[in-house]
Amino acid sequence: MLTLRTFARSVPRTVSRSIASSAPSALRPGSTIPKSLFQSQFKQVARPSYAAFSTCRAFRQAAEGDVELVAKLEDELSHEKASGLNDLETSVQNIQYVLQNNSFEVKDVPGEQEVVLTKKFNNEEIRLTFTVADLQNLTEQEEFDDALGDELDYEGGHQPANQGRGGNIAQHSEDRVAPSDREMDPLDRDVEPSFPARVNVTIEKPGNGALLIQTVAQDGLFQIEEVSYFQKPDLAHAQTAEKDWARQSLYAGPPFENLDEDLQTFLERFLEERGINAELANMIPDYIQVKEQKEYVRWLESECPPYHYPMLGQLANRTTDVKNFVSA
Repeated sequence: MLTLRTFARSVPRTVSRSIASSAPSALRPGSTIPKSLFQSQFKQVARPSYAAFSTCRAFRQAAEGDVELVAKLEDELSHEKASGLNDLETSVQNIQYVLQNNSFEVKDVPGEQEVVLTKKFNNEEIRLTFTVADLQNLTEQEEFDDALGDELDYEGGHQPANQGRGGNIAQHSEDRVAPSDREMDPLDRDVEPSFPARVNVTIEKPGNGALLIQTVAQDGLFQIEEVSYFQKPDLAHAQTAEKDWARQSLYAGPPFENLDEDLQTFLERFLEERGINAELANMIPDYIQVKEQKEYVRWLESECPPYHYPMLGQLANRTTDVKNFVSA
């Protein structure tokens, strides 16, 4: 390597000396310089018929998949804006009624999943938190439950209905009555149950720590799962990973169902006296559905392209998030 580097450095010096020594004889007065010596370096080159390569947006053409994606997003956005909240009109009315007749303040930041309800009760600070993620995870759980139910039906369905052990069909008295003439059992009516929404309730008193009550709101009930006490209120909120880790290392108490029945009743009454009641338990799943719909529309709006595709006609030129990535 050193020899090659030395040779490379010595070549320019040798060439320059040879040029300098031959210069007087080559450029004597009166001598003519061949024109081709300079003109050969500036010969005109034919311009190509195709455009030069460029990364400029002016030469960019949208891929066919991008165009179809944009069109589908626009169609979905128009559909959701036209009929999205109309299907949830009853839920919206329920939310407005409950919030107007209670002293809860709502913290609902667009683009965030978590919703926070706060209120004061005497010297207590009450805080309820729930998230839209519970509704998003519901579909996967329903599919699992349906698959499990089908499997159980298959395993236990080898014996036909109403068939006795001897193989004869056992006809009951209700089988002799036409289905249209039978009395409808109230429990058999189609009642659409609400989905389970996890709600964390924290009740804080100045200088006395905080209670964390983990509940599930469903069908007008707050089902208490666990009750924990923390001397440091920030551990009950656990808004950072460090606080959450510290909270998990502490004893959280026994499962609620393992407590004495009278103690369970008193804790449920404790929540009801603070406005955490059946109305609120019905409202929270409705609120999650409405917020999820709004966030979905907002997400669709963020997906529409800001740039103009000639083959699609005039598209809305809006500020975008992920759409910029698709169209950039």
